Amino acid sequence: MTHSKIYAIALDLGTTTIKAGLLDRDGELGNIIARPAPEIIAKGGRYESDALVYSVTAEQVLNACIALAGDCTTLGLCSQRSSFLIWEQDTGLPITPLISWQDNRGASSCEVLRTHEQTIRNLTGLPLTPYYFAPKLRAVLQDNPGWLARLERGELRAGTLDTFMVWRWTAGKYFITDASMAARTQLMDIRQQHWSPQLCALFGIPPSILPEIKSSAGLNLQLNSGLILQASVGDQSAALIASVSENQTEVLVNLGTGCFVVRYLSDAMSATDGYLHTLVYQDREQHAHLATEGTLNSIAAALAPYPVGDCRIEDFVQEDIFCVAEPSGLGAPYFRGDIGIRFSRPVEHLSQRRIAALLLEAVIFRVARILEDFHRECAIERVYLSGGLSELVCLQQGIALCVPFEVYHMAQSESSLQGAALLAAGKSNHKKSTGILVSGNAPALQQKYQRWKAWLDGLLA
Repeated sequence: MTHSKIYAIALDLGTTTIKAGLLDRDGELGNIIARPAPEIIAKGGRYESDALVYSVTAEQVLNACIALAGDCTTLGLCSQRSSFLIWEQDTGLPITPLISWQDNRGASSCEVLRTHEQTIRNLTGLPLTPYYFAPKLRAVLQDNPGWLARLERGELRAGTLDTFMVWRWTAGKYFITDASMAARTQLMDIRQQHWSPQLCALFGIPPSILPEIKSSAGLNLQLNSGLILQASVGDQSAALIASVSENQTEVLVNLGTGCFVVRYLSDAMSATDGYLHTLVYQDREQHAHLATEGTLNSIAAALAPYPVGDCRIEDFVQEDIFCVAEPSGLGAPYFRGDIGIRFSRPVEHLSQRRIAALLLEAVIFRVARILEDFHRECAIERVYLSGGLSELVCLQQGIALCVPFEVYHMAQSESSLQGAALLAAGKSNHKKSTGILVSGNAPALQQKYQRWKAWLDGLLA
């Protein structure tokens, strides 16, 4: 990729990996640089990492990519959603760790506010769960009563990861977030796209301490590095922009640290019951692009101890055992924090490979059921698989076997990076990247899927 062909630089602030890449004028992504994000320490439902080390690592990755970009100054940013921190205004030093979206400390906030759950869902499109910014920030402020007054005086700042990075890159000039990230805080009215006084009052978080909400595209913010930030968006939104058209017959299944099953909504459609109502991004004209979303939580952590790379389609249906594989609790549409990794029968006698196959089945079946629910509301024709875990051929084949529509594995491997770059370059309505049609033959898996659904319904009951 020559310097003259560089159209945009993109940075992905991921949960486990921080990546940057360059987009050429043909819409191809290259020169990808990646480094591990700081280790997340999980203890007692808390998921934390070193915020300062994270920001320095991100800047090192970005600078390495800038060195390859020639005279290109256009930057697109995408970020893990709902991870946040609090930092000092004067020094820029974090006073909290980077608190991950996986963190469960907001559970107490959710219990206190349970009677307001329908109001919160109506305003935000989200169920009341600990995964979002507002329940966690409320818990942090209750644990540290002096911080709220300091936030109101402007001595401290609180924000999601994108807000902190932009604040650092502009030496505190810009305290902002974009509409897609704000929509995942549980403090923004998804229809009006501004901070809701009613939601802020419920969570005890004054609107005055929150960043300014900007459009996702057309930002035109000058950074101290000489780059111009043109787009900032949540990572799953970026992946959707890169992978499917705004045609409700297409669905993206992004299989990474977690799994996100997303389809765009037309103005006439509403989110399926129990599923998230997502603001994908706000364009340069401030028009909101909406989607519905099902989620699987922390599946990469469930699979990590096992040799999933050795599994083949033939390994499935070897055991008449069912399971779910979400260690931090079932995601949408269930949102059951009390059900993590669960097997229908003991598995201690099984080999590591057999357990890996059961966990992969659980991912396949959960994805298939979400797709089934979406299809019931409005017909699906094509499903596109992306993300690191989508490289597992048996996972591709298993999903294709359990659903009645075409399943493709996306040719591009870095959809979040590509989406951020495309949005920054003003090319969100691009020609979709090609995919590889997935096929397979294992009718027994379809039969087990039907039995798994009955087992899960009983477990939920």
